[in-house]
Amino acid sequence: MRQHHLEPVPVSEGAEPARPAAPERKAGDRAGSPGTRPRRGGAPAPTWLPPALLVLGLGLWGLSLPLVDFRTMDDYGLLDRLPVPFYASLVVLTAGFLVALLRAGTSPGWPLAYCVGLLVALKAAPAVLYDSVRYPWASKHDAVVNTLLGAGELRPHAALSGNMSAYDQWPGFFALNAALVRAFGVESTAVYLNWAPILLGLILLPVLVLLYRTFTEDWRLVWTAVWIFQLANWVGQDYLAPQGLAYVLHLTVLAVVLRHFVRPGSAGRLRDRSALDPAAAAVPPSTTARHRAVGVLVLSPLILAVNAVHQLTPVMLCVVLAALCLTRRYRNLGLLAVTVLIMLAWDLTMGRPLFVEVLGTLKDSLGRLTQNSRAGYAGQLTGPGPELAGKAGIAMALAVVLFAGIAVLVRRRLTRGALPLLLASAAPVPLFAVNDYGGEMLFRVYLFGLPGAAFFAAAALVPAAAGARRSRAAVVRRRATAVALPAVLVALTAGFLPAYYGKDAMYYTPPAESALVTRSIDRLPEGGLLLATSGSFPQALHRYDEVEHWFFAEQELPENERMLADPARYLADRIPRGVTAHVVLTRTQDVYTAGEGLLPPGGFAVLCDRLKSSPLFRTVEEHPYGIVLAYTPSTTTPGGAS
Repeated sequence: MRQHHLEPVPVSEGAEPARPAAPERKAGDRAGSPGTRPRRGGAPAPTWLPPALLVLGLGLWGLSLPLVDFRTMDDYGLLDRLPVPFYASLVVLTAGFLVALLRAGTSPGWPLAYCVGLLVALKAAPAVLYDSVRYPWASKHDAVVNTLLGAGELRPHAALSGNMSAYDQWPGFFALNAALVRAFGVESTAVYLNWAPILLGLILLPVLVLLYRTFTEDWRLVWTAVWIFQLANWVGQDYLAPQGLAYVLHLTVLAVVLRHFVRPGSAGRLRDRSALDPAAAAVPPSTTARHRAVGVLVLSPLILAVNAVHQLTPVMLCVVLAALCLTRRYRNLGLLAVTVLIMLAWDLTMGRPLFVEVLGTLKDSLGRLTQNSRAGYAGQLTGPGPELAGKAGIAMALAVVLFAGIAVLVRRRLTRGALPLLLASAAPVPLFAVNDYGGEMLFRVYLFGLPGAAFFAAAALVPAAAGARRSRAAVVRRRATAVALPAVLVALTAGFLPAYYGKDAMYYTPPAESALVTRSIDRLPEGGLLLATSGSFPQALHRYDEVEHWFFAEQELPENERMLADPARYLADRIPRGVTAHVVLTRTQDVYTAGEGLLPPGGFAVLCDRLKSSPLFRTVEEHPYGIVLAYTPSTTTPGGAS
């Protein structure tokens, strides 16, 4: 890691060049960047205040958990089940973070502690409280690990039910978890599955710090960017899934490239501190062609790991590295070529079946911006909680982009130095024109653009350190940000909660429902068919290597409305002749299909009633959490074609 040296006093935005003499920084100075003057208007906050507020905030959070009645979640998910102490804990943690930020340059440990505390307070509640897996669809990843351990081999070319072959084609994540299950002697990944957001968040913290320190020496800006990143990371892509691990690897590669792949003579005037923003870091030392070649060799295993773990992330990495080539600083065509070749080599060997299938669909999806940028299958959230979650997510994304845009315009010298980070964040946006990625492209583009957006949003809220002279405009901006920073952090916290917890009624599944699903699938013979409205319920892909699955409502709403007119005939006409088929309809499916707009209001109840009353289906098991029906075609009513 390169060493940072004190430079002559920098010039604040709009100020004249500083005089040569520069006062030395003293302990207790407000900012963590060179040239910061001591705080005015009162003594610094007591040193005991940051630890006291941290203990108080986490204490309130811990005391609030026994008061959460998560088993009775309704329209607003976990949001209206969280007690007042929970919300108070987030306010106290935010206040403590702002206090710790005053000494970020001399005591960076306290802002780090607060960022860890925020991560725990925001995302650890389900791991502590829930007696089942949060995100029912995450149970399929547990099923993949169990199948891998049972089979003892990969089957990348096997036609597995539910499009599960892709997980054998990109098996890195599952092989890692299979090794962990064996190493720790636990029954399955379900033991630690809910803790994945915390673990991945902790791993990501030093990567973000390394990334941000490449472009700023102001610790206030670094920790504020990390804080905003955590608040804006509501998209739920950090559960126990391949994309979470691949995302960490992607940002690690990016951080290494930005710090150690600078071409000689490319920074130009950016190496002159008078041309930089007061908070900006000097451009990292340039490297020779030989050093960059060694760097490519060092990064190749990481790039290979990204390809072994996930399908989309390698594409994002190639797009980002191509965007960096637009700057003279990071124009490394060799690294880009190696990354593309590794991706193509994997796609044309292990991942060939899905790769060929995706190529076949590009003609239909290419250029369909509206279709590709929508979320989910129906793209229309319904119900108070899901609607509020959708609006909160959009509002937060717009807010982060707005403040990032303000920084790009107002702090142009910082933007000039951090241009590579800006390009890396904007690079994934054009992927909207390529594919919808199963209704998730919107979330993936947002997530990959978030690190840079959080940095520039923080730059709009954290004033530049003062120089020897201060312009009136700079003083006004500092006073405005003194009010805006706490207000925006509180507002982002308020937005995170509905965006992350507003749909938890469809994310939490009682263990009794999971047991019902497991029993129903175990009744099916090998080659049998399981029917359900969607795959978003627990154990949906249990025995996926032995049983076929059809999630018949994962289609456009108009088609589902036609299906509801006579669901028994609709399903019977599509069940292959001679196949044993069971329909499993659960409470989680009811909540999910309503919240995601797959079925019209009351449609799930209509579906259940009409199937129960049809002579084509017989009730096998009925439970408060769901119902299992067996397909019983008469001798005069053969099943239709698949």
